[in-house]
Amino acid sequence: MGTRWADDYAEFAEARAAHLYRSACLLTGGDTHFAEDLVQETLGRLYANWKRVSRVGNPAGYAQTTLTRVFLAHQRRRSSKERATEVLPDLPDPRSAGQDTLLRLTLVEALAQLPAKDRAVVFLRYWEDRSIEETADVMDASSAAVRTRCVRALARLRVLLGDAIDEYASP
Repeated sequence: MGTRWADDYAEFAEARAAHLYRSACLLTGGDTHFAEDLVQETLGRLYANWKRVSRVGNPAGYAQTTLTRVFLAHQRRRSSKERATEVLPDLPDPRSAGQDTLLRLTLVEALAQLPAKDRAVVFLRYWEDRSIEETADVMDASSAAVRTRCVRALARLRVLLGDAIDEYASP
């Protein structure tokens, strides 16, 4: 890459790709292939606008916002909600897996059952630790809509997880 901005972009993309991928896995409810596609599209959009993005005070935050918006846009466009499988194929043997792994898998499976916008709200509010106003800005929604969606999403997670979450909690 011949220009300085392209070198800066490559350095940024290399440093942030793993974090973007982990975030995308949470947004997609554990669909790793879809997560890879989201990261690729996000990085492509950042590259196309890197001269402007690099002047932003927080390009990492800009990347996370772009990732969330790409996810939501894809959910609106998606003509089919089919998934290849309901069960993650590489579940660890419960006898050998640590409690943390089982908790993580349980949470990802529960998140996968939420509607896309609910997953996005939970991701932004509790994974990204964003305020209601920041979440509303990313999702192009009102603060009241974010609050309502957040309450409903958490209630749905409580129903989905039930008492199962207690067995993974540390004593």
